[in-house]
Amino acid sequence: MAAITRRPIAPPMPSITAAAQSPLQPSSDQILYQFSTLQMVAMAVIIFGFWNVPVVRNLINPLKLFTIGWHELCHIIVAILTGGRILKITIDPHVGGATIVEGGIPTMILSAGYIGSTLFGGVFILAGYTVLVAKIMSFVLGIGLLMPLALVRDKLTIVLTFVYEGLLIGFWFIDHAQALRWYCLFIGVMNILFVIWDVADDRFFHKTNDSDAAQFSILYPKIPTHVWAMFWIIFQFGAIAGFSILGIFAFKMTQEQMDAQAAMFLPTR
Repeated sequence: MAAITRRPIAPPMPSITAAAQSPLQPSSDQILYQFSTLQMVAMAVIIFGFWNVPVVRNLINPLKLFTIGWHELCHIIVAILTGGRILKITIDPHVGGATIVEGGIPTMILSAGYIGSTLFGGVFILAGYTVLVAKIMSFVLGIGLLMPLALVRDKLTIVLTFVYEGLLIGFWFIDHAQALRWYCLFIGVMNILFVIWDVADDRFFHKTNDSDAAQFSILYPKIPTHVWAMFWIIFQFGAIAGFSILGIFAFKMTQEQMDAQAAMFLPTR
C-alpha cells in the first residue's frame, strides 16, 4: 500500500514590513527631520538668494568667508604639494576668492578647489544625520568662522561672525543638540554646491575674480566655460546624492539612540 504523502508546504513569503527594512530605507526619524531632497533644495535656494542679492547677501558674509576660505585653502595645499609657489591670496565675500600660483601642476591645483569643497560639504551633510558628528563638526565650524577675522575690517561682518558663533553655541542646548544637525546640513549644502554660487557670481553678477570653471576654459581653450561648469555641477550633485545615501545607510538611528550616542561626547540637555 503506497504511503500517503502531504503536499510540500511553500516557505513563508517575506512580509512587507521585513522587505521594507532595506539598508537604504530612511528610518522614521530620518524622514521626520530634514533628510529629504526637497529640504536640501530649499536650503540651496535660500543660500543662492542670500549669496547674490544685494544688501541681503551681507547677512551671510561670515558663512561665505568660511566657504570661500576652505575652497582657496584646498588650492593652496595642492599648489604647495605639487611644487607651486603662492604669489597672492584673496578671500572676499563680495569679489570672491583667488589664489595666484606660480609653478605646480595647474590641472590638479584648479581641481582641488571644487573637489575640496565637495568633500568638506559632504562631511557636514553626514553631520546632519547624527548629533555626535554634528557636535564634532561644530568645533571645525566654530574655529573656521573666527579665522577670517584676522583679515576682516568690516564691522558688520565682525558682528555677524559673533552672532553665528552664538547660534552655534546655543544650538548645543536645544533638544540635546539636535539643532546642530540643521546648522551642519546648511553649511554642507553651501560648501558642496559651491560651483553653483561660483559660476553664478561670474556669469550673472560679474564678480572681479573669475570662477574656476572660467579658469579651466583658459587652461583648456577647446572646452568652453559652460561645459566645465556643467561638468562640475553634475559632479557636485552626484556627490550630494552619494553623501545623502551614505548618511541614511550609516546613521539609521532613532532620536533616542542618537541622543544616547551623543551623550557620550560633551552631553547637554
